[in-house]
Amino acid sequence: MHAKPTPSSAHLHAHHKGDAKHTHVAVGRSQGALAFALGLTLVFAVVEVVTGFISNSLALISDAGHMVTDAAALGLALLAQQIAKRPPSARHSFGFGRAEALAAFVNALAMLAVVGWIVFEALHRFRSPQQVQGGTVFVVAAVGLAVNLLVAWLLSRDQESINTRAALVHVMGDILGSIAAIAAGAVIYFTGWMPIDPLLSLFVSVLILQSTIGVLRDSYHALMEGVPNQIDYLQVGADLAAMPGVLSVHDLHVWDMSPGQPALIGHLRIGNLRDWPEVLATVKEMLLAKHGIDHITLQPEAHD
Repeated sequence: MHAKPTPSSAHLHAHHKGDAKHTHVAVGRSQGALAFALGLTLVFAVVEVVTGFISNSLALISDAGHMVTDAAALGLALLAQQIAKRPPSARHSFGFGRAEALAAFVNALAMLAVVGWIVFEALHRFRSPQQVQGGTVFVVAAVGLAVNLLVAWLLSRDQESINTRAALVHVMGDILGSIAAIAAGAVIYFTGWMPIDPLLSLFVSVLILQSTIGVLRDSYHALMEGVPNQIDYLQVGADLAAMPGVLSVHDLHVWDMSPGQPALIGHLRIGNLRDWPEVLATVKEMLLAKHGIDHITLQPEAHD
């Protein structure tokens, strides 16, 4: 007798005819765009940090703070996309696609910390106004706006990744910060009214907070294996129960293995186990066509 070969990790992860079409590996991500955006953001972050403190502008410093956080966010996004491309292993059978959601969650938390610092500093400046060099703020912020618009355009080309979307939120915050800094610089230069600097910083912080909370909610939902937003869990259960040959459905779970890759497992009670191949084929066709789910694991149970 020949001994059965020991299955390898590659063999166990292989997809055969009739299996799901996903690969457990993140593909189609533009790492070149992320790398270029990271370098551009990091360089100008240094410029804004220096000129922000020289001009003593909170609006410009907050924009510089956003740029520094953007550089970290883009770095995390780049690292996460590289990790997500690693194939499944014996210890990580689903691969590393969820690394993108984890990086997005960390980026959102970092942005909350930045917003908190800006609010704290703005309130302090309302109590103790400080002189600001309006002309310097206006020029530097205008250049920063052009840089941020270029980076946002690069990132907007990859909206399938929740992690890239999280990085884009940082950049959109920077765009708002640059616009606020331009306005603050112009008002201070022409009128000398210093409260406009912390006032616009608070306004931008509120707008950034709204977007950040959205990314935080989506990434948390993915990490907690929540039902994908585009899928109606109750409707999936009802559709399965209504399939010919299916008597009932239980122990049903739907989640995202990684953003954009939904999976389903469950138990189906059927009238006759001999009909299972036909029932399974019909069920898989329905789930893919109606709900966009192609990674399906169902266990049949005989009717008592």
